[in-house]
Amino acid sequence: QVQVVESGGGWVQPGGSLRLSCEVRGVDFRIHDIIWYRRPPGALRDLAAHITSGNKQFYSAAVKGRFTISRDNAKNTTYLQMNDLKPEDTAVYYCNVANSVYPGPYWGQGIQVTVDS
Repeated sequence: QVQVVESGGGWVQPGGSLRLSCEVRGVDFRIHDIIWYRRPPGALRDLAAHITSGNKQFYSAAVKGRFTISRDNAKNTTYLQMNDLKPEDTAVYYCNVANSVYPGPYWGQGIQVTVDS
């Protein structure tokens, strides 16, 4: 059984930082891409950041330069370092596990990030 477990969300003031983690169990983590999606309040889900199995990183225009995605294959974990957070980054963030089809079939439960003064 595949498990996708997110952690690290919460509340932060504008300009602050948070780091999200996504641990994946039950699949060969090394051969999967990991994608962070987010769904702002009242809006559709969109892609925030994507890291391939080969460690290439891709970012949406909205987060590029502020967010960094990384992976630790020894720990089956992906990280999303979020700096200079803005109120428009407020969303539920979802970790997705994919392999050539996007989004992939495995999702985390979602984790809330709130940026507010």
